Amino acid sequence: KAIRLFLPYASFMGFTVYHMDVKSAFLYDTIDEEVYVMQPLGFQDPEFTARVYKVEKAMYGLHQAPRAWYDVRSANTPMDKENPWGKYRTGKDVDLHFYRSMIGSLMYLTALRPDIMFS
Repeated sequence: KAIRLFLPYASFMGFTVYHMDVKSAFLYDTIDEEVYVMQPLGFQDPEFTARVYKVEKAMYGLHQAPRAWYDVRSANTPMDKENPWGKYRTGKDVDLHFYRSMIGSLMYLTALRPDIMFS
């Protein structure tokens, strides 16, 4: 609901809106353990009713999903170490006002909209 209010306002004000699919990044990481699942009720293949499937990705709902995600994070802050703070790859200075405005807007949204914060 909050996104439906935010997007028209951002368009009206001429804001640049960026999109990031965080759910997919968390849900579909690889896992190291072997996990097998049965076909869910109502979705069985009539030809193979007793078939089980090996899980290759850390699906939502598995206890391994958060562990698989956090085990692959090698640094606390994923950043380009060759690129110093405040510079684009081209060497041009970053507009600090724009950067601070974006971060402030995100902090405001996550603090006041729990549905955005937890999504």
